Order: sequence, then structure tokens, then C-alpha cells
Amino acid sequence: MRKNVGTVDRIIRIVLGVAIVAAGVVYHSWLGLIGAVLLLTAGFSLCPIYLALGLSTRKPKAVPQEAK
Repeated sequence: MRKNVGTVDRIIRIVLGVAIVAAGVVYHSWLGLIGAVLLLTAGFSLCPIYLALGLSTRKPKAVPQEAK
């Protein structure tokens, strides 16, 4: 599968994921699972929701110009 999570998106997911997992641990709740999902999607650079909607936050690869 093609990666669809860009760098800024990954950083946001990591920060939020760690914060939500920590909150889940502190408050002894299942909320931490949401944070774990964010960390997994950041780790694999793949978001199933983006995939289903045909979205991507990654920059398109530059196409090399042919030598003239």
C-alpha cells in the first residue's frame, strides 16, 4: 500500500498519540487505545481513513526531467 501520511501530519499524530496514551494510563481508561491508533498510523505512515477517502498529506514525488 502507498503511504499517505505526510511529515507534519506524522508529527501531530505522534504528539497527540503520546498525550492521549498518557491520559489513558493516568486515568485508567480505554482512551489510550485511540492514542495507540494514532501512533500506529504515524509509524506506518498509512491512515486507513485517508485511504478510503482517497486523501493524502504527503507531498507528491518530483518527476525527474529528461536530459535534453
